[in-house]
Amino acid sequence: MNPLPFDSHTTDIARRTFLRRTGAGLGALALDALLSPGMFAAGADKRRGVVNPHHHVAKCKRVIYLYQAGGPSHLETFDYKPKLKEMHGKEMPESFTKGQQIAQLQGKELKCFGPQFDFGKFGKSGQEICTQFPHIGSVSDDLCIIRSMYTEQINHDPAHTLMNTGSIVAGRPSMGSWLLYGLGTETQDLPGYVVLMSAGKGGQMQPIAARQWHSGFLPSQFQGVKFQSKGDPVLYIQNPPGVSTDSQREIVDTVNHLNRIEHDRAQDAEVQTRIAQYEMAFRMQSSVPGLMDITNETQQVLDLYGANPGDGSFASNCLLARRLAERGVRFIQLYHRDWDHHGEIKAHLELKAPEVDRATAALITDLKRRGMFDDTLIVWGGEFGRTPMAQGDGRDHHIKGFSMMLAGGGIKGGLTYGATDELGYNAVEDRVSVHDLHATILQLFGIEHTRLTVKYQGLDARLTGIAGNVVKGILA
Repeated sequence: MNPLPFDSHTTDIARRTFLRRTGAGLGALALDALLSPGMFAAGADKRRGVVNPHHHVAKCKRVIYLYQAGGPSHLETFDYKPKLKEMHGKEMPESFTKGQQIAQLQGKELKCFGPQFDFGKFGKSGQEICTQFPHIGSVSDDLCIIRSMYTEQINHDPAHTLMNTGSIVAGRPSMGSWLLYGLGTETQDLPGYVVLMSAGKGGQMQPIAARQWHSGFLPSQFQGVKFQSKGDPVLYIQNPPGVSTDSQREIVDTVNHLNRIEHDRAQDAEVQTRIAQYEMAFRMQSSVPGLMDITNETQQVLDLYGANPGDGSFASNCLLARRLAERGVRFIQLYHRDWDHHGEIKAHLELKAPEVDRATAALITDLKRRGMFDDTLIVWGGEFGRTPMAQGDGRDHHIKGFSMMLAGGGIKGGLTYGATDELGYNAVEDRVSVHDLHATILQLFGIEHTRLTVKYQGLDARLTGIAGNVVKGILA
């Protein structure tokens, strides 16, 4: 028997496969650490993650992340500053800004810019919320408002990347991918991680790169899937004319048979992912169209959200998020993309607030009615805040202090946590970093953030990097 020529061997086996097959079993050990048994079984009822059992008792099963892209102003949402209002138009004290990182206002005259709207006290908890958000105010006793967030990145794209992946380095797994890797999925007919987009009026629209929901160095099965809010929710979800479901099933079976042959030959985990994804795509052809059709919701529910079927709005996406949650999707992320208010912030917020106010409160109300609120974590916020200093009649990017809102899923309601200084510049009390937020979210899912790791480039990589503390004060 003649041996295969060397060039044939290198052609037939990919480099990563060759490395897995050599090195005294090192590749096999790495693969075992990465994948749990049955993770890619296409017919499994539930794909289990590597955190099995949980590190501790889980408080929630899923997260709906209402991501307000562009940087909502904490000073016109959740952090009232009467002192800033009093100093409107006066010079910003140099003690706040000297030597600090500022985006577009660097080197310019800095004037205080007071809150553009009144705030009111809402609920039994008396939380202070801008009066432009009365519906959110109506559920204030269910909310935890963190006023002491801070971040490291002052420009949109790296700030998005940090907020979603815990790193400014592109190519790291997103938080949703880490959760799927850790816990697996609870649905076989839909992706475990779904992304929806919307845009409205008032503000500059933020481009959002697909790497914000990518799986990075984790297997690609764990990346998010973007659903379109208008038209076909997923490209090519419908069979071409003349192609029946039976013939499509035959095609998928044939392709997967070939893929299994390839996997037996090359022992490449990504081929197993491909098999599972073909099966998922086939099942989605039946499950997704019905999921996205909200016309079968009652008029009462549509009115609750302010949703109109097929309009692609934030309100409709919030209703879709509830429907996705009901069907076992673990990580649901809604991007609403025009919160970048460098100018005309008052006029723009008068347009922007109604787009999200009713729907956010409706989602909380609807989940409570359906018995899903206690095990669903809701997160509301953007990548950073806005400056207390004026940029004309708007506000610049700000990283030293801003607000986020959480509810449900093990979070203490009716709580205002942390504080910025009297002008809303620095987070000064119970400061919460992006890594702290990620550590806390993992904690709510029963995961100890320091133990959810993967060997990558010789290091134990994790969502929280080398930092992160659980914010125990916000836990119920």
